[in-house]
Amino acid sequence: MKAAWFFALMLTAGPAAAQVAPTAPLPRVALDTTAGRIVIEADTLHAPITAGNFLKYVDGKRLDGVVFYRAVKVADRFGFVQFGTNGDPKRALPPIRHEPTTQTGLHHTDGVISVARFAPGTATGDFTISVGDQSPALDADPAKPGDNAGYAAFGRVVEGMDAIVTILDAPVSPTATVRGSFKGEVPVTAVKVLTARRVVVQ
Repeated sequence: MKAAWFFALMLTAGPAAAQVAPTAPLPRVALDTTAGRIVIEADTLHAPITAGNFLKYVDGKRLDGVVFYRAVKVADRFGFVQFGTNGDPKRALPPIRHEPTTQTGLHHTDGVISVARFAPGTATGDFTISVGDQSPALDADPAKPGDNAGYAAFGRVVEGMDAIVTILDAPVSPTATVRGSFKGEVPVTAVKVLTARRVVVQ
């Protein structure tokens, strides 16, 4: 009798015990810009260091007032835009350890955000957003010679890609540079990030 009761209990408890607790949603950040709102989902699960770094800039309000200072348009809806601290030492946090795509499993597909860098391990507060599929060109590739670590992808645009395309399509100066670099890639009128804030995920 006791055995029968125990068996019945296990049958009723089994499905409930097998249920897995729902995973918490990934954090999202709204960039309210002069070109419209852009919402970015930061993948703290697969790229905790790089996504966490981005969130530190957001939470410290270090991205308020920065601009999209670079637009690299290779073809229609294909290229990338770049924004961030742009070398401002008052805004920059210490460099972070590089998280290659071979480690995170993320790739530079349309709308993916990654952190700009020089050598691996130098990234701070400048970020690029891909327009079109930039994988595998921007991904890590151990088969390549030299610096083959790629860029560290850490999230994606979930709202506002139309604003990103607007930034990419805007006129660029043929002569302007950013500290001697990016000639032909500097927007004539820079789009400004008014505020960068976390948003509640419904």
